[in-house]
Amino acid sequence: MNGAADELLALFVVIGLGLTIGKVSFRGISLGASGVIFVALAAGHFGFEVPRIAGAMGMVLFVYCLGIGAGPGFLRVFLQQGKALAIVGVAMNVSAAFVAWCIAKSLEWGPDLASGLLAGALTSTPALAAASERLPGNSEVAVGFGVAYPFGVLGVIFFVQIMLKLFRDSMAEAAQNDPSTAGKDPIVRVLVEVLNPSVVGKRLRDVAVISHFNCQISRVVVGEKLEPIPSGFTLQLQQRVLIVGRKSRVSDVVDVLGKPCDDSGYALDMERQRRRIVVTSKELVGKTLEQLHLRSRFGATITRISRYDIEFVPQPHEKLQFSDALTAVGEGDALERLAQFAGHREQSLDETNLISLTLGLVFGVMMGSVEFSYGGGSISLGLAGGPLLVGLILGHFGRIGPVVGYMPRAARWLCAEVGLAMFLAHAGSQAGSEFVAVVSQHGILLCGGAVTILAVPLVVGVLLARYVLRIGILETLGGICGAMTSTPGLGVVTSQVSSSLPATSYAAVYPVALIIITLLTTGLITLLQ
Repeated sequence: MNGAADELLALFVVIGLGLTIGKVSFRGISLGASGVIFVALAAGHFGFEVPRIAGAMGMVLFVYCLGIGAGPGFLRVFLQQGKALAIVGVAMNVSAAFVAWCIAKSLEWGPDLASGLLAGALTSTPALAAASERLPGNSEVAVGFGVAYPFGVLGVIFFVQIMLKLFRDSMAEAAQNDPSTAGKDPIVRVLVEVLNPSVVGKRLRDVAVISHFNCQISRVVVGEKLEPIPSGFTLQLQQRVLIVGRKSRVSDVVDVLGKPCDDSGYALDMERQRRRIVVTSKELVGKTLEQLHLRSRFGATITRISRYDIEFVPQPHEKLQFSDALTAVGEGDALERLAQFAGHREQSLDETNLISLTLGLVFGVMMGSVEFSYGGGSISLGLAGGPLLVGLILGHFGRIGPVVGYMPRAARWLCAEVGLAMFLAHAGSQAGSEFVAVVSQHGILLCGGAVTILAVPLVVGVLLARYVLRIGILETLGGICGAMTSTPGLGVVTSQVSSSLPATSYAAVYPVALIIITLLTTGLITLLQ
């Protein structure tokens, strides 16, 4: 075989074996895609090489898809909810970077080994990508990552198990009082008879309790049927209306309007009067339901929105995003006109806009190439930072001009996993030839450094969350796992408590941690150079 065939063969064999090893699970613990780097280290030790262009392409694709996925929730963590958890995540990452800097200074290690240990201890492949991009051709980055990664995976799991035992009683009480799980609080429909004189003659938008408790009134009883709410509708005494909302909130709206009544005798024309409509038109994207006046214009009520695989009842000020799937209730012809207005294309939920993907990657590489001058030097975002930033921006806004930031979850995961595997294969093969020599030279100090970088942020996270910010134990454990980007750690927590709080806290902190540790790794390299 020729040189190109040999390199491609090495790439696919390394990725295939690495992913196979990553699938092996021991007591619920597996390496996942990170198994590729260990196979690549062995391959590199025996002289196999993976093309550099494959590593660069993989890194760009991986961090861009990461940004697209994290974009919708990244700013919301700071601006709306989870601020305390975000503070914990940032503090943990900063403390880890500080410890890595102290160790590197005291032992006179270079930025390559220190940044690799930091990325590995926090199991952060984006941080590894940033370090590899800033230190091209330096194999000790991947060596440090390979040494620290097992400690990062196992350390968080052991720490979480200790916390579960220490706070067992507190967690049982918190789980019992947690009303937030989707199974406990589903979206329901309740038929209500209007008996409150104070709401008579009011339009639905003028009844504050409906939007306050995030509910919608979608139908009214006309004769023996439940018909869609017409344009100009007002509430009347003894009127029977259908309320849609979360189970925990509907009862409050019912108490204000009147009393619940039996809906078994009324027919629902689900086929003709309800439709799923996908938002693709710029006329809707970025505008609130309140601004669009869909009921007065089309006689349609939006009862639910499905976004990023999460379904919720919208409030009037909810801004629509590209590829939102709306559940609309109205007459057949009105729904058809609304679908045309929304630019409805059902297949857009499952298709990837390759032109937008290409343009996003082009802008990301270009932004990463821009150098910012300061004093006597300059700095750039690089191939890791540029695509990540563009992905975050597109993921947050959904669409900028002709470039769409939406990718179906399956497509995004596939691109991210393929990109990550290619990047790890290259990084590991480059480091393989030096791995044994570096480990032999530094020995136990590498393991000690990895454990210290891992342990300090865990202690900082618990003390700050529990005793300074007074965060509940379930949210604390979820936030700590998110800050350490440890999905296995979260799995241990969720397997032992029947609550969604750890998972939601993890989701709030995880995108913040991905970005912060990537920036801190770049900063650590700058300080140590």
